Amino acid sequence: MEQGIHIITVATRDLVAARRFYVGGLGWRPVFELAGEIQFYQVAPGQVLGLFDAEMLSEDIGDGRDHGTPSGFTLAHNVHDADAVHRTVERLERAGGTVLKHPQPAAVPGMLHAYVQDPVGVVWEIAYNPGWRVEEDGAVVFD
Repeated sequence: MEQGIHIITVATRDLVAARRFYVGGLGWRPVFELAGEIQFYQVAPGQVLGLFDAEMLSEDIGDGRDHGTPSGFTLAHNVHDADAVHRTVERLERAGGTVLKHPQPAAVPGMLHAYVQDPVGVVWEIAYNPGWRVEEDGAVVFD
């Protein structure tokens, strides 16, 4: 299999709250959505994040279990300076996010980060790390 992920699908019990966070908080625009079912957001070339109604996702998987709560992972968004960490966290909180860790220095020297949980249950790390960058082609480079 070619190394790559094209769709990351996350279950949500409240698509309206999820949309408020992703559109109002992150400033993203869906590339496709079916009301009450799913929203897709372009997150990288060839990659989308899908927010799928939790009951419908569990039905789609079809193993009889509840797959409605994401856990054990974080999504991260790196910004270009430390002030942007503060501004982004404030914006996400206003859009319905719950701040789990306010902006503060990380274990990595020079890095500032915070954690915000979205209404879906996904934990987002918002960080400034001067020790890495993203090239125009999307490659992540560690300095």
